[in-house]
This record gives sequence, C-alpha cells and structure tokens, in this order.
Amino acid sequence: MTSKEISQTAPGAPTPDKSGRRTGWVRSIDPQLLGLAVALGILVLIIGVQVPGKFFRISNLLNIGQAVTLIGLTGLASTVVIISGGLDISIGSIVGLCSAAALAMVTLDNAAFGIVAAVGIGLTAGMVNGLLITVGRINPVITTLGTLSAYRGIAWIMTGGYAVGVSNKAFNSIGSSEILGIPTPLVILIVVAVLFQIFLAYTDVGRNIFAMGGNPTAARLAGIGLNRYKLGIYMLSGLCAALAAIVLTARTNSGQPASGSAGLELEAITAAVLGGTAMSGGVGSVLGTMLGVLIIGTLNNGMILLNVPSFYQFVARGVLLIVAMLIQNWRTRGTQ
Repeated sequence: MTSKEISQTAPGAPTPDKSGRRTGWVRSIDPQLLGLAVALGILVLIIGVQVPGKFFRISNLLNIGQAVTLIGLTGLASTVVIISGGLDISIGSIVGLCSAAALAMVTLDNAAFGIVAAVGIGLTAGMVNGLLITVGRINPVITTLGTLSAYRGIAWIMTGGYAVGVSNKAFNSIGSSEILGIPTPLVILIVVAVLFQIFLAYTDVGRNIFAMGGNPTAARLAGIGLNRYKLGIYMLSGLCAALAAIVLTARTNSGQPASGSAGLELEAITAAVLGGTAMSGGVGSVLGTMLGVLIIGTLNNGMILLNVPSFYQFVARGVLLIVAMLIQNWRTRGTQ
C-alpha cells in the first residue's frame, strides 16, 4: 500500500466518493460541527439575554473576533500537531519569546527586521522542539513542558522582565488597522485558517499527517518519513506562534514576554479538542477548531461583560477542557 493510499484511509482524512470527489471529511465531521454550532448559538443567546445592550453591538462582536486571533492561530497549530499524534505545550511561551523580538525592532527602528526576527525565533524554537522529539527521542509532552519553562525564562532574560515599548507606526498598524471594516488581526486569522484547510484536506502532505497520527506504523511502512514530518510540524507550530506574537505586539504596542501569552497553550489545546481533534491523533478539522475558538472567545467576552472575577474565568476554561475531553471519550466509545 502506498503512502497516498494510507493517508486517504486515515481517520479524519478526506476520501474519494464514487464520483471521485473527496467527501469523507465532510461526512465525518458534520455531526460534530452541528453540535458545536448549536452550542455556540446557545451560549450567544444566554449571554445576549444577560447583557443585550452590550453583547450584540457590532463593535463588541468585532472585539470578540479580534480577541480570538491569538487563540485561533495557536489553536490551528495545535490542531495539526495533535492530528499528527504529538502535543505542543510550549506554544504560549514561544509566542512570548517571539514577542520579545521587539527588542530588535526598537534597536533598529525597522518593522520588517522585527517581523523577520520574530519568525526566525519561532521557527528555531519549533525546530528545537522537533529535534528533541525526533533525534533525542523524548516524549512530546515532556519535551514541550520543559521548553515551555525554558522559552519563557529566555524571554524574561531578553527583556529584563519588562515589556518592551514599540513606537513604530507601520508595525503597530497591524494591530489597529482594518481591511474592509474587519480588524486586520481577524483577517490574518481567516487567511491562515483557509490555508490550513487547503493544506490538510487537499494536499498529500496534509493527508499524510492524518495517516501518521491515525496509524504511525502503517504510515512508516508506506514510506512516510515520520521524523521529517514531525520536525516540519513543530516548526509550523513555531511559525504560527510567531504570527500570534506579531499580532500581540502590534495590538499592545509592546513586546510582551509573558502577558497575553501566559496560559495561551491551554486555550489553544482546548479549542482543538473542543473542535473534535482527537488527542490520540488522526482526527481533526480546521472548521471544528475555529468553532471551538469562537466558543472560547464568546465565553471569555461574556464573563468580562458580566464582570465575572478573573479567577472564576480560569476555572471556566479548565472545566471547558475537561468537558471537551469527556465528550470526546463518550463519542469514541460510541463508535467502538
């Protein structure tokens, strides 16, 4: 069996119907998407009834879209990593580390150099994760748990423990400008989500990622280079973290070594799992993750509008992840 045949039969991967069109992924995720859409609708209704004069304002809805950009970008990266059978707990710290690259921008007063520095740091951090997992043969959870602490410490050392102010107007406009009335950060998220959907559903590489997560032994026997793929996937995760860091830095007009990125890994993983990405690997979808992102963003916004203390918000996010796992386990048992 070839790698293409293996990838086409992987759980969650698109498979051709009798007419030759790939519709398997639609059949497999539609019930999940419907349930998520209903859950989002109920959540919107509940919050809207509680604060109707605030929640349904166009400005507030756009604020939700802009606020979920960081969760969305890191959630998409987490989706690919988890589908492949891995896990990246360090992605929030990588965002903070890349945001600390604002030092380069301040030093040279050059927006392009700052962006290149952030992307370079993100790719390097992802590559280190990938090498530790593939060459060092360390469990992905242990690897990224260790680098979560290491990367955050490096970010604090780089900045001296303080935020780095950025006064470059061209760069800061990324976080404050609009395109056709839509905040630029939200446009960036939408473009990246579309690219991820095309990548996962309509390319051989994307289908191979499903295959390696669904059955790594069969994927290896089919000729898929698992280590090469893992390295590329963790570098992709680092790239998404860099994009999130660029948005974060532009929105806050400062390099943030931790603020804004602390706890981001939990929300990213929650969004992916809530969207139907199986922690065992081989199953997941971009649209599901994006619905999960919107649920988290709506919940966060609603709690803020309802003046819920921040420590209760942490409880709600933790419970949401546990509930998502319980639902996933129930669905898995139901299909066995």
